[in-house]
Amino acid sequence: MRIVANKDVCVGAGQCVLTDPETFDQSEDDGTVIVLVEKPLDVEKAREAVSICPSQALSLKDG
Repeated sequence: MRIVANKDVCVGAGQCVLTDPETFDQSEDDGTVIVLVEKPLDVEKAREAVSICPSQALSLKDG
């Protein structure tokens, strides 16, 4: 399982970082999501971050 981020859709709310700071960060330039770990160590935290993203900029894909 891997995390896919659509930076064009991201609004920089930071909910992903608050939920799973080991997997996500935010750009200092515009606040958009940065995926630190493409294949999350804690899949449940990653799923939570994906589900609460207000702009639906995050998704999980097989592989």
